[in-house]
Amino acid sequence: MDRPPMERPRSVGLAWYEPGDYPRIREAMAESGLPESYAAWQISATQIEREVARSGVAVVRIRIEPEPFLAWCRDRALVPDGAARAAFVREAHEAAGG
Repeated sequence: MDRPPMERPRSVGLAWYEPGDYPRIREAMAESGLPESYAAWQISATQIEREVARSGVAVVRIRIEPEPFLAWCRDRALVPDGAARAAFVREAHEAAGG
């Protein structure tokens, strides 16, 4: 049976941090692979944002604030790492209609 080709999503969520939140996020997610500096992270994130947008997919910035994210992880018994961050972004994006 033929399967339909995978459809490209209309939009995707992208984890986004504010400069003042970044040190606490890095501390809480030590194993996440986040760059040491906010500036390095921002360069990388905006490059990803541009590349995805160029492909015709809208990018929705999902702000991750340290304490609400950590509470979200605790409520789900998740370690605050890259996988939890991705799940948080996906859930927030879907809740926003994405």
